[in-house]
Amino acid sequence: MALSSSAAFRRIVRGTSSSFSQLKLTFSPSRQSSSFPLDEDSGIKELPPLSTPKLFVSGLSRLTTDEKLKDAFSPFGQLLEAKVITDRASGRSKGFGFVSYATIEEADKARYAMNAKFLDGWVIFVDPAKPKERRPLTTSSPEPEASETGFRSNKTIGWCG
Repeated sequence: MALSSSAAFRRIVRGTSSSFSQLKLTFSPSRQSSSFPLDEDSGIKELPPLSTPKLFVSGLSRLTTDEKLKDAFSPFGQLLEAKVITDRASGRSKGFGFVSYATIEEADKARYAMNAKFLDGWVIFVDPAKPKERRPLTTSSPEPEASETGFRSNKTIGWCG
């Protein structure tokens, strides 16, 4: 017999113990699929192998500093760099950072140990870092053209006055 959530809640508040077991079954979390394959025997997620010793750490608290990030990731190997990315204008953390290790094995150990763990009260996620893509240089405004008289003019359409 399926109970609606409000009826189950009312019975729990009134104190009937049989409705609590029904509520537990009613609200049991469903297993959600993941992007990584799950090893059914051990329950451990198989993550793809690393190709670089640099890790991308997301989900950082605004209060996390370079030192706190370094302290959290240093037990897993020789840490070369721990950098929290900050906003240029405000100086506040953007909520992500990078951690570099001496070897790929150390980085892999840190990724397994720190992925989905708490740091400064927030759940962090550790993934392999991707190489930075260079953006092509774009000019914000075209160069004014010279006319027959030698004057330069911008070909702006419309008038803002």
